[in-house]
Amino acid sequence: MTLSKLMAISCLLLPLMASAHNLKTGERVPAVGIADRGELILNNDEFSYKNWNSSQLAGKVRVVQHIAGRTSAKEKNATLIEAIKAAKFPHDKYQTTTIVNTDDAIPGSGMFVRSSLESNKKLYPWSQFIVDSNGVVKSAWQLEEESSAIIVLDKNGRIEWAKDGALTQEEVQQVIALLHKLLGQ
Repeated sequence: MTLSKLMAISCLLLPLMASAHNLKTGERVPAVGIADRGELILNNDEFSYKNWNSSQLAGKVRVVQHIAGRTSAKEKNATLIEAIKAAKFPHDKYQTTTIVNTDDAIPGSGMFVRSSLESNKKLYPWSQFIVDSNGVVKSAWQLEEESSAIIVLDKNGRIEWAKDGALTQEEVQQVIALLHKLLGQ
């Protein structure tokens, strides 16, 4: 094979390699559990953590946002999060689950990341916040460093849509339309 053909083939494969995640439509996310930190719980104005497992994702339509513990990662899909807030989905049928990889944070910022999550939990107590101190979800789902992944799950916990990286405005609209459809709205 000539060098030019080899280069042409690698250029065609580049977009596929950019989304290296192993999240497949119609399947469940790869099983993963977090024992170090885990789900942030707010009870009587006190915060605690409990073990969390991806098998708990079934039961509601949800958007799972996996983000590195960095402001830049949070900002990548802030437009979608604002669109979800504006849609006012019913809390009994819909939940946002935010998994924050504090292993992928700017050194020394972990305490600030957790403080930000606690503030968000107070503002949105119906949302689920997971702290992944060791990056086990990123590894299990083969996600990018310093990124933000969005995964839409049906009420049975099956993947309907997934992307690792910033969503375009068109993709934000697709996700919101898909959520309305999954919720029967």
